[in-house]
Amino acid sequence: MAAKLLLSLVMIGLSSSLPAQTPVPSAAPPADLPRVAIETSAGRFVVEADTKHAPVSAGNFLRYVDQKRLDGVHVYRVVKVADHFGFVQFGSNGDPKRSLPPIRHEPTSETGLKHLDGTLSTARLAPGTARGEFTISVGDQPSFDADPARPGDNLGYAAFGRVVEGMDVVLKLFNAPVSPDATVRGAFKGEVPVAPPTLISARRITR
Repeated sequence: MAAKLLLSLVMIGLSSSLPAQTPVPSAAPPADLPRVAIETSAGRFVVEADTKHAPVSAGNFLRYVDQKRLDGVHVYRVVKVADHFGFVQFGSNGDPKRSLPPIRHEPTSETGLKHLDGTLSTARLAPGTARGEFTISVGDQPSFDADPARPGDNLGYAAFGRVVEGMDVVLKLFNAPVSPDATVRGAFKGEVPVAPPTLISARRITR
C-alpha cells in the first residue's frame, strides 16, 4: 500500500509538468505559527506548519513531530524532473510502528494554500488515506493543487506548511545521488538515493 501511496504522487501530474514561470499567490501565513527544526545528515532546516489554514494536515505533521515519529526516518525518494524542479519525500515509509491513523483530506481549494517552492505537503492515495508521508516541493508545483477542471480525482495534495530557513539544505537532499537500480519495495526505480539522508530529529522551536 505504501508503494501505491508514494507512486500516486507522480500520477497527479508531476512527471508531465514543466516548471511554473509565474508564481501562484498563496494565502498569507499568519504570525506566530508553529515552527519545527529538522536536523538531517545534510544539515538543518526549519519549517512552519500552517495550523490556521490547514489545521488537520498541519496538526497531523505536528503529532508526528511531538511523538518523535520522524526521528531517524530517511529521505527515501528524490524525484528530479529538472534542475530545481521536483520533490523530496520522507516519513514513516509505510512502517506501521511509526504510522498514525489516516486523516481527512484538506485540498488547496479549501485551505487557499498553494504548492510553491519549499511547500510541505502530505502524500496520499485516495482522499482520506494520508498518514505520515511528507514531501517538500522544489520549485512551484501547481499540478499538486486541487483543480476542479481536471477529470477524476482532482483534489490534489494537502499543502500545510513551508520551509522558512535552510532551503539550501533541502537542495542538498534534492541533489543526493540516486541509484539507477534501487527501489522501495519494487517501486521508484531511479528515484532512491544511494545513501538515503537521515532525519536525525524534528523538534518544535520558539521564536
